[in-house]
Amino acid sequence: MKKKKIAGLLAVSLLTAVPFSTGFAEGPKWTNVNAYEEQDASKFNSENYDFMKFSQIGAKLTAIEKQSNRIKVEVRGTSADGHPLYVVTVADPTTQGKFGKFQSLRKQMFKNPGKAQDWIANNPDFKVPIMINGSIHGTEFVGSDAVIQLIERFATQNDAETKNILENNILIFNVVQNPDGRVDATRFNGEGIDLNRDFITQSQPETQETVELIKEWNPMVFLDTHGYVKNYAPNKQGLIEPCTPPHNPNYEYDLYSKWAMDQAKAMEAEILGDKESFKGNLYQSMEGVYVPQRDDAAGWDDYPPIFTPMYAMYHGAYGHTLEAPTNDLDGVRWMYNAIMGALNFATENKQSMITDQIEMFKRGINFDHPFHETGFFPNAYILPVDEKDPTVTTKAVNHLLSNDIEVKEATKAFTVEGKTYPKGTYLVQMDQAKGGLANTMLWDGEDISNDTTAMYDISAWSLPELWGFEAVETYSAVDVTAKQVNQVTVQGTVSGKGPYMIANSSIKAVELVNNLLKQGVVVSRSESGDFYTAAPANKISAAVKESGLQIGSVESVPGDAAEVSSLQVAILKDGGMGKVQSHSGTKLALKRLGFEVTEVTPVEVAEQGLAGFDVFVYSGTESLISTNLSAANKEFGFQKPQQLTAFQSNVNSFLDNGGKYIAVGAGASKATKTLGLTDNEINSAGSNSNGIVKVKYEGTGLTAGYDQDDLGFVYRPAWYSVVGNDEVAATLADSDDFFVAGHWRINKLPAKGQAVIVKEDNKDVTLIGLEAGFRDHTDYLFRLLSNAIFEK
Repeated sequence: MKKKKIAGLLAVSLLTAVPFSTGFAEGPKWTNVNAYEEQDASKFNSENYDFMKFSQIGAKLTAIEKQSNRIKVEVRGTSADGHPLYVVTVADPTTQGKFGKFQSLRKQMFKNPGKAQDWIANNPDFKVPIMINGSIHGTEFVGSDAVIQLIERFATQNDAETKNILENNILIFNVVQNPDGRVDATRFNGEGIDLNRDFITQSQPETQETVELIKEWNPMVFLDTHGYVKNYAPNKQGLIEPCTPPHNPNYEYDLYSKWAMDQAKAMEAEILGDKESFKGNLYQSMEGVYVPQRDDAAGWDDYPPIFTPMYAMYHGAYGHTLEAPTNDLDGVRWMYNAIMGALNFATENKQSMITDQIEMFKRGINFDHPFHETGFFPNAYILPVDEKDPTVTTKAVNHLLSNDIEVKEATKAFTVEGKTYPKGTYLVQMDQAKGGLANTMLWDGEDISNDTTAMYDISAWSLPELWGFEAVETYSAVDVTAKQVNQVTVQGTVSGKGPYMIANSSIKAVELVNNLLKQGVVVSRSESGDFYTAAPANKISAAVKESGLQIGSVESVPGDAAEVSSLQVAILKDGGMGKVQSHSGTKLALKRLGFEVTEVTPVEVAEQGLAGFDVFVYSGTESLISTNLSAANKEFGFQKPQQLTAFQSNVNSFLDNGGKYIAVGAGASKATKTLGLTDNEINSAGSNSNGIVKVKYEGTGLTAGYDQDDLGFVYRPAWYSVVGNDEVAATLADSDDFFVAGHWRINKLPAKGQAVIVKEDNKDVTLIGLEAGFRDHTDYLFRLLSNAIFEK
């Protein structure tokens, strides 16, 4: 899309209180290595303007820093594509010192919250941290542009409003939370992940950096800058949270809602107070901002902790998503004004707001949750450790620790509710400051299908169920001698003289197998899914040590064990259909399993075929093989109708020559039907349906390592009406309660007992209706992919 001619617009007379920069520093032309040149506009935006390029931001921040003793510019890591993650802290050292006593206050919040509240009541002269997150979606350029202008204002201006805000606050700006997306003009980062869906998984470096910032500061207010929402309500332009129900029950929502709506109204008032400065008719005629909780009933909820502000709320922040109406200079001004409204409101109410923030920590420590039903929170979670394969539990414990959740390790055996747990068992006791975050990560979840007509995104995410570790909740007192855990590291070992068995027990087990295959070690796989090698211990010990697994000898290798080989896997690349790279989670799952994975576009498959690959994975939207795409999606799919015929022919040739085809999810399954690779009927529920389901796995071959009474995850659920003699490897449980947690209102019961994993009887085509690689989160299901790949 050709960018608009806007030369001179920045020079228009502006209010002194809104210091729009007219001279952004010129930086060197940025080249994104292995991708493409920095983009001037996004095809996904109906408007585009001359936004500040990422390549200019570092120089601009350096120039501001040289002008002021209030600002600190840091690079706090790098993005998936290696771009710097800039963090700017602005605090006036001449008022109450740079950090205004907050660092000592923060320590008291978690050790003695009552004492901290008393201190606040008697000492009004302190600063509170407020965090502003810039443009987590790369195409939503206005957020980071507003952030840059705010940084410049607070670093250099001395008007009364600026001074008052800096006297009372420390401002932390995560300047561009998604540099890859800004450079490439895409919503997601370089790995294809939507970072604003990653805050429970935290698979990406950008998300991990933001989590570290939130833990470091525990901001009182967290603002996340987005776009673009207009006309959601008559003459109400843009969106400011709080959200519609359902609200996650793990929040102390009464403390949040006490301030969130009034803060939203303050932001709205600031925007409306500057109406004369907006240029577009959309803004000049606006009468307010769309506030979901005030102006709607459903569809914009704060239920899952995958979103940045919702995650920040578990650290006590008053979190808000701010969605500007348009991608232009008016949108930048709207965002700037919204943030200023929040800053002024927080400044005016900081004593009461931070007192209530600390109250959340106080409730956690005292295990006192007055607005929750008795028994909602267990006393503790017990995390037993598998001696042979501790890797899943180790990952879980380190993940909890990295989220400021306290974990202890039993130094002696102990008994709870008649069951004895050995020394080394982990415990998460719920009388802790951030117990709500611990519980939302560890609980099973709930079925909220009847609570609301629509959900904005996922409705279930249980780490134990979807990562595959055991978390035993107990409502009894846990009397155990234990030590505080800071970090867990495990090293694998090899024992005995061989042959050795590698149980098909986890991602790390499959990764170990693939690493050994790459080293030339001979490995076989039995029908039960376990792996065997007769290689000497010294040849495999380094890889085993790195894996964390405890590998032992067996008397003999099963007679049905067949040799496996290192396979080349191709995955159909979704470059961004509908602003999503739908294949990215499965791609990352395959990589974590240790496979060599190459992304191939639909056009590449049509024109070049699949020569050189052993496995072809289709995981994503059926639109990837559509011949009728919008202008925004066209570059990601076929350029002409004849390419579908060529694609179909090349896939069939690939199968005829011994290739393996795997379809994951509803979209890929429907595409497989279109390609003529299955006779089965593909059934699916709506895109609003997702959650954790009970699954009956056969337990061998395609579903080796899984039980007949087990779990899966669905998103836009898919199931199959099987024709002929195809192998059915897994079905949804044949009971009315097969749906465990999440949201699935429509077309649910017809799926009961139906097939969800099927292999064609006359060609190597496997259909997996479960989301085996969803957003790099469903670790427990990843081995369905490796089973399908290794199965002969």
